[in-house]
Amino acid sequence: MSEAFKAVRQLLGYPAEISDARLAEAFTHRSYAMEKRLKFDNQRLEFLGDAVLDMVLSEWLFARYPEADEGGMSRMRAALVCEAALAKMARELELGQHLRIGRGEQDAGGAGRASTLADLFEAMIGAFYLDCGYGPVRDFLVGLYSRHCPDPRSLVESTNPKGELQELAQAKWGEHPVYAVLSVSGPEHKPVYQVEVALHGYLASATAAGRRLAEIAAARELLAYLKREKIQ
Repeated sequence: MSEAFKAVRQLLGYPAEISDARLAEAFTHRSYAMEKRLKFDNQRLEFLGDAVLDMVLSEWLFARYPEADEGGMSRMRAALVCEAALAKMARELELGQHLRIGRGEQDAGGAGRASTLADLFEAMIGAFYLDCGYGPVRDFLVGLYSRHCPDPRSLVESTNPKGELQELAQAKWGEHPVYAVLSVSGPEHKPVYQVEVALHGYLASATAAGRRLAEIAAARELLAYLKREKIQ
């Protein structure tokens, strides 16, 4: 067992007989792999971890909210696996301190970047699944999310934030919200969009795996701000 991943193994409950090989891969950023001329990085495990997260959270939401329809569960799941949510989990678990990242990327602040941390969380889940199976991964994730987000419905208070923002804009100012893509990042198989919404001088932005989801998240952020400031 490597000291480098001892804390991660304890966090996940890894059996002693399983090697660190896949964890090492999960915590290897592509910049480090290029710098050290390694034949692997964490992108493949990230792809797998994304699918495992979707499965576990779908099962959890299905059991937790028997009255919820498909659309409601999809919105809750999207909020739970968005870049910001996964990066927050990674920070609270202090995963970034174990990430192997290239010098240039490190100097540019890459180790603390939300997209990097979200990818790292997914890659770790992918490695955990391959090494220990579905049951331990499910138990870990359900426990984690139950502590940090006991009621996922609170993340999606508005079932149609874009529509709600549109109605508010027309009623109060006679305007339309304007959405703009600020950036597109991430791997080709899962691009991450950062979208900004502007309305009557007010701005909000959000990131998500898909332009539509990012627009919805940005609208929700702006609605929340307008409510807090009693501008509605």
